[in-house]
Amino acid sequence: MQSTILIVDDEPTNLALLTELLRPHYRVRAAQSGHHALRAVRVDPRPDLILLDVVMPELDGYGVLRELRSHPDTRGVPVIFLTALSDSRDEEQGLEAGACDYITKPINAAVLRARVRTQLDVKRAQAFLQDKNAFLESEIARRMAEHELAQQVGIRALAHLAETRDPETGNHILRTQFYVRMLSEHLSHHPRFRHVLSPAHIDLLAKSAPLHDIGKVGIPDAILCKPGPLTAEEWSIMKTHARLGFDAIERAEADVDKPVPFLMLAKEIARWHHEKYDGSGYPDGLSGGDIPVSARIMAVADVFDAMTSPRVYKPAMPLEKARELIVQGKGSQFDPDVTECFLAIFDQFVAVARRHPDTVPC
Repeated sequence: MQSTILIVDDEPTNLALLTELLRPHYRVRAAQSGHHALRAVRVDPRPDLILLDVVMPELDGYGVLRELRSHPDTRGVPVIFLTALSDSRDEEQGLEAGACDYITKPINAAVLRARVRTQLDVKRAQAFLQDKNAFLESEIARRMAEHELAQQVGIRALAHLAETRDPETGNHILRTQFYVRMLSEHLSHHPRFRHVLSPAHIDLLAKSAPLHDIGKVGIPDAILCKPGPLTAEEWSIMKTHARLGFDAIERAEADVDKPVPFLMLAKEIARWHHEKYDGSGYPDGLSGGDIPVSARIMAVADVFDAMTSPRVYKPAMPLEKARELIVQGKGSQFDPDVTECFLAIFDQFVAVARRHPDTVPC
């Protein structure tokens, strides 16, 4: 396909000469003024290269070039200045203005064709590289999306593995993931949390949330599925699921060559989401700011969902009653600021709970 060249010159004889020199090799269009050139450049076929006279009445070549460079659709069109001005300062001014080359009159046919050919070759090379870069960016995005999907499937598979041995349902995983993201996004504007809860950190936190109870795979069925209250000894065993989950994720993490950020958060959540703000939780009795932010957020999400979901040993608690109990735990079980955040977006919690309900498991 022939390249299109737009020649801009106010002298008809120059237009005729340049057209004659270039037409055997290119599709040539002509404009006899700067204003005409600015209209012509937007008419198909769009020019691949512009030969632009500098000295023209009303709108000179510098003015035309400024207009071309100020619009995204013409900014990338290469321009060669044609002029009788032969002072080196004129050439320097033209190149600084954005011209890609500068040819002085009278025109030497061989020089003209060589310069035109060079600039068109450069333009084609740039277009090739842009297409190549666009393809590579698209391919990278596709592979990253595939990797992300595979990672999410793996996380869900592990979470569902724990779920097969627990009377909780898959919607518990889904709801708590929503709750964690909502709390994190709201807290990201709070002075205590904004330095931690960046958009990327929130994504990792939501991604790792489904693994919070992965340690339950290590709890005996007789305890995990018991329909009534646990004895003190059974409860002591049940509480080990937090450490078991942490240990399992840590062993998986040891199998890779470099740290995996979401696994680091998953470990925090698995081990410490049953810690209490006043230090009375388990497994390590952490308190206040010693409890990781991820675990403090997960604690509210998990407790609210546990209270409002039906189980074989209990019915679902009314949403407003669960809200009251979360408020009662402010400063003792839960971080006060996370509790205030929960209250501020309680309507969103209600919407998620109603959109993804559970039935009583068998």
